[in-house]
Amino acid sequence: KVSVTGTLVAREQVLGTPGVEGLKIESIHFDAGDRVEEGAVLARLAVDTVDVLLAQNTSQLASTDAQIAQARAQISSAEALVTQTGQAFQRAQALVGTNAMAKDAFDQRQLAADQATAQLQVAREALSAAEANRKLVEAQRAELELRRSKTEIKAPRGGLVLSRNAVVGQVASANGNPLFVIAEKGDIELDADVTETLLPELKVGQKVTVQPAGSTATVAGEVRLVLPEINAATRLGKARIALPDGQDLRVGAFARGTIEVARSEGLVLPVTAVTDDNGASTVQVVKDGVVDTRTVKTGLTDAGLVEVTDGLAEGEMVVSKAGTFLRGGDKVKPQVADSAGVKG
Repeated sequence: KVSVTGTLVAREQVLGTPGVEGLKIESIHFDAGDRVEEGAVLARLAVDTVDVLLAQNTSQLASTDAQIAQARAQISSAEALVTQTGQAFQRAQALVGTNAMAKDAFDQRQLAADQATAQLQVAREALSAAEANRKLVEAQRAELELRRSKTEIKAPRGGLVLSRNAVVGQVASANGNPLFVIAEKGDIELDADVTETLLPELKVGQKVTVQPAGSTATVAGEVRLVLPEINAATRLGKARIALPDGQDLRVGAFARGTIEVARSEGLVLPVTAVTDDNGASTVQVVKDGVVDTRTVKTGLTDAGLVEVTDGLAEGEMVVSKAGTFLRGGDKVKPQVADSAGVKG
């Protein structure tokens, strides 16, 4: 087993922020600790300012519509005048070389035709300007309607509300602290620190027993992620341990985890029964009252116990606290130790 410590964190955090600036918070519908669905309305902003601007925009649209209608009427009138003065000018051209029309009268008809053409051009330009102004007002309305649609602050994802910073009457802003912080799907996990020498033993999917600070109950989890980086200053690595939902876990709390990195069934001895003899593991076996020093192979070590994988048979009597005061061939009168402390 490998012991780790760390802090409970949200697996993924999502933020509830306003989509529009400068409006006051009118109502709040969820608080920290509540569960929310994706798209749920977390809070609403006051819309009175936007509604006033929309009413003004409606008036501006009506005004531009009137300007467009007036410009079109002026175009119709100017077109009729152009036709009338053009025809009069054509008749004058046919008579200008005769004594039937004076030069002054011809000049007046020409001037009238030119003025009518100019008035038609002015009327057309007025229509273009009115239509452009209407497009501008329509764009302003679209922006206002978009602002109004964003007066509802909605949850980007479903999950558990971790914190609420929104206050009724507060001017909403995307700067500073988010109004809401949500743990997506309510997933909480342990962000564990792992000694760099133990990090290679960790694998995704390994079972973990987690005990949050202040709790006597443990939570069963599993290793979700082993980060490949070691902190150069602390010499610690990181592992993320996924925990089940519905365990009343609190983000930010300290927790301790025990990771099972290997499991085996076999013979075990107290670690005090095994000595290191020039890199070889030895035990002292007692048979017929005589000590026999024997080389063995060991496996897993945990909780004061060591696994013996070879060199020892079940039921053999072993000196529980091996030391230099006993040697092979010594005769002893063994006393059986309490085995309660070596079970497992």
